[in-house]
Amino acid sequence: MKLKSLLANQKLTTKFYKKKVLDVARNLPGKIFVVKTGNQYLAGIIVEVEAYSKVDDKASHSYKGRTERNQSMFAGGGVLYVYSSYGIHFCANIVTGEINSGDAVLLRSIEPIYGVNKMAMNRFDTEMISEKQFINLTNGPGKICSAFGITKNCDGINLNKNHIFILDNKMISNFEIVETTRIGISKSTDLPWRFYIKNSPFTVKK
Repeated sequence: MKLKSLLANQKLTTKFYKKKVLDVARNLPGKIFVVKTGNQYLAGIIVEVEAYSKVDDKASHSYKGRTERNQSMFAGGGVLYVYSSYGIHFCANIVTGEINSGDAVLLRSIEPIYGVNKMAMNRFDTEMISEKQFINLTNGPGKICSAFGITKNCDGINLNKNHIFILDNKMISNFEIVETTRIGISKSTDLPWRFYIKNSPFTVKK
């Protein structure tokens, strides 16, 4: 995809992010996630997400209330919540709802479409990657942050600004969204709050 065509898509508005967490989660697959550093753009189509809520969701970081770590989850829809997982890698979440809602959507997998060489350098320290490495480039929460250069310093960033943002995608063909239970958690495992594009090779395998 050419950069001009990519940026012709409109940014998602605060109104979109202020919706209920499940409404946002269902509608994020297919949208375009963008990180801009200087004059360089990195972008990909969101393939898979998971919703997390303060209410009745023991797997959510916000379930027991506000802490120093999760305070961005309470900032209201339209900011990025970034946390460190096991001190190994970072995970990026889209905060939803009103202020103090404590809800967010985890980005689980993205299909790279622009700036792939830079993503490959960030992940593998080389621009020359195999087809398998391309599929595995951003098909996981930690991989996304590594490829896109997202760190804890990005926590709380306003998604309506120009550093990190999400674009609508008018050019994508019709696709089916699968709704199922979340993976990689041990609590509230029965909630069908995982959403992904059916038959995408970038979907995270269990």
